[in-house]
Amino acid sequence: MTRRLRGLYAVTPETLGGAALLRAAEAVCAGGAALLQYRNKSSDAATRRSEADALRAITTVCGALLIINDDVDLALAVAADGVHVGRDDDAPAAARARLGNGAIVGVSCYDDAALARAARAAGADYVAFGAMFASATKPSAPPADMCRFGEVADLGIARCAIGGITLARAPALIAAGADLLAVVSDLFDAPDMSAQAGAYARLF
Repeated sequence: MTRRLRGLYAVTPETLGGAALLRAAEAVCAGGAALLQYRNKSSDAATRRSEADALRAITTVCGALLIINDDVDLALAVAADGVHVGRDDDAPAAARARLGNGAIVGVSCYDDAALARAARAAGADYVAFGAMFASATKPSAPPADMCRFGEVADLGIARCAIGGITLARAPALIAAGADLLAVVSDLFDAPDMSAQAGAYARLF
């Protein structure tokens, strides 16, 4: 994977589905999201496949990268650009082996620089730290320190911030070294999602 990963990383909320999900995805992609992650751990397989196929079509038109959360099989089925895995998901090396060298593999590293180094060794294209701030999406997530971005700057891969991110907090994260800002609530709860995505995109 040689593409530069930088910008707004829109992560779909679990509460959004069907036509509302697709409208929201179109809005944030039109506003300038660089990546869109489809995160749905609760719907049945047929629904997830249908939604992922539709999101693949939307991201292809707008030029955003489609990342599937925690499901290598689904990523392969819809020809997504990559997958994001966490502590309880497929190992990064296994995801890389199945998806090939051209795919994006992202890994949740919480507040652990050692995990980020292990992820890089396993073939990760980006590592994600968080929750950076209190998060409505994952209220029980432990906090992560902004210093992690600097600690792994030598890895040569993108560093992603997630958790409680708002437009007001975003500049400090970018200054600390975050290449990607993964945003859920502050993006998808905005009255004008496209304008909100554009405001984030302009920060980069």
